[in-house]
Amino acid sequence: MVTASFSTSVVELYITMGFICGLGLAFNLQPALTILGKYFYKKRPMASGLAMAGSPVFLSTLAPFNQYLFNTYGWKGSFLILGGLLLNSCVAGSLMRPVGPKLTTKKSKSKVGVRVTDSGMKKRHRKKSICAKIDKYLDFSLFKHRGFLIYLSGNVIMFLGFFAPIIFLAPYAKDKGIDEYSAAFLLSVMAFVDMFARPTVGFIANSKLIRPRIQYFFSFAILFNGVCHLLCPLAEDYTSLVMYAVFFGLGFGSVSSILFESLMDLVGAQRFSSAVGLVTVVECCPVLLGPPLAGKNISHQGKQKA
Repeated sequence: MVTASFSTSVVELYITMGFICGLGLAFNLQPALTILGKYFYKKRPMASGLAMAGSPVFLSTLAPFNQYLFNTYGWKGSFLILGGLLLNSCVAGSLMRPVGPKLTTKKSKSKVGVRVTDSGMKKRHRKKSICAKIDKYLDFSLFKHRGFLIYLSGNVIMFLGFFAPIIFLAPYAKDKGIDEYSAAFLLSVMAFVDMFARPTVGFIANSKLIRPRIQYFFSFAILFNGVCHLLCPLAEDYTSLVMYAVFFGLGFGSVSSILFESLMDLVGAQRFSSAVGLVTVVECCPVLLGPPLAGKNISHQGKQKA
């Protein structure tokens, strides 16, 4: 994002802000999710909810703050300052200490008297094929897992419209005659509710009643989020839009809090890292296509309500 502030063309913005920044954020996401599975088990949903609450803390102030930066320093200065703030993720990454390796026990075979550790050393020195190395990090056998396929299919459909309301909420408010600062404040309201919804939902998901049924709880959260957006066109004034932003934040936070916890519940902690990698790769397509399709629909219909 810092390098994006020095861009002089749209192509350079695609490379810096799009490709490089997106790659860096991807490197942030997967280790952060994987380390939760290694650190926590009993209270993992609660830990996941608290960890996910970090993004809405920043998002709650980002909308008006970004508007202020743009009006004061322009888009280049905004990218430079926001990039400096984003570099704090390096500090967060340095705090993620790896879990120590398990101690190997020396066992001998009764007949040949060869230690397991010796055979393990020989296996490590064998030449591995490229396919074996890829399979080590991406477990493609997950595509034979029925629960994983259902989860992935549902998420692909959901992510087509999951982030579009965040992008079009402020323009929708401006279309209703609301000034730009008040329209940007709607995102702050949504993020503020989201900030408290994520740890709260994580605490509920960790309860003895909900945790064994977390897949049903996740389905209910998706349903609540979808119904909330279906009722958005009924909002005609600023008060009703604020109410929509409140319920939007509640639904968005509920889904985000248990999105990956439900995945870990399906595939287990051992295969979770590979599952997250495969899921994020597949979900990139609907995330990428969703907002442009929504924008094209608005242009075709001529109304933000579309």
